[in-house]
Amino acid sequence: MPNQGDFTCYKRIPCCIIHLVIYLEVGENEEGQRLDRFLRKYLPGANLSLIYKAIRKDIKVNGRREGEKYSLKKGDILSVYMLEEEIDRYRNIPGRKRAKRQFGVVYEDDNILLVDKPFGLLTHGDSTEKKNHLANQALDYLIESGAYNPRTEKTFSPASVNRLDRNTTGLVVFGKNAKSLRTLNGLVRESKLEKYYLTIVSGEMKSKLYLQDSLIKDKETNKVTVIRDGSQLSDLQSGEKNISTMVEPLNISNGYSLVKVRIITGRTHQIRAHLASAGYPLIGDPKYGDKKVNRKVKTAFSLDTQLLHAWKIIINSAETDLSYLDGNEFTAPIPPRFHEIKTLIFGE
Repeated sequence: MPNQGDFTCYKRIPCCIIHLVIYLEVGENEEGQRLDRFLRKYLPGANLSLIYKAIRKDIKVNGRREGEKYSLKKGDILSVYMLEEEIDRYRNIPGRKRAKRQFGVVYEDDNILLVDKPFGLLTHGDSTEKKNHLANQALDYLIESGAYNPRTEKTFSPASVNRLDRNTTGLVVFGKNAKSLRTLNGLVRESKLEKYYLTIVSGEMKSKLYLQDSLIKDKETNKVTVIRDGSQLSDLQSGEKNISTMVEPLNISNGYSLVKVRIITGRTHQIRAHLASAGYPLIGDPKYGDKKVNRKVKTAFSLDTQLLHAWKIIINSAETDLSYLDGNEFTAPIPPRFHEIKTLIFGE
């Protein structure tokens, strides 16, 4: 019985046919998954009927047949009776060139990675950019440092728990293993991963705002509409999602406000759309901004996109496996261009 890693051995069967057995040991990043869900990730090129047929005929767990709902445990040994060529075909793992690193590392330990995303970089790939995005850059960084080895991992890949628009800068959090990723996602759902942003808006904001509304997204235009009717989550119509945004003015000058924003919920374009609906559009925002203001700031500052920076994250992780980070604050410095325009409007 194997102790660790993937390896193969050969077993003779009648008629001199060579049959291949591949052994997979379940590690921490796989434990807790249902057998069928694990196999769907491990063999992404296989259809569901093949997966369930393999569970019935071609796969044993610790030498026994198990059902598709079997919950994998650390140390379980899966015996996969399939040809290596067949497995390679179903795994469908394409090679790719390394993505050039553009982000800065703010904090890292064995469980999490916090990075500072620069302007113009996608968090994840889309139809226009499939290779050079932050997720791939972070993955390559972890491979180079030895923190992640795709050859020994069966289904897990490090991933981020928050997402920033292409032209939004600042903090993005990655879980480096399955356990920490689950914990971080839980903290996000419970609003225990506090996310603060800095931006400059049109209009002089005299006091704090606590905005609670709902929004609906148009997938064709990738634009959201805020519905300012005070709907509670239970009253939302199909496709609507509740949004909560807290805004605090930090400085006011000449019709502009430098504000700190905390998002309680995390929806697409939430800050940009919510502040615009409240009468304080982000300067330079081509999608939700004021066209007259945008023309003015383009002339004055050569600004043709929003200034939005994911500035600070506070981790409230008591009573979790990340409790050692409870109460920790992490910040990313304002980018030079943001700082330059802020100085021109508000002074040092």
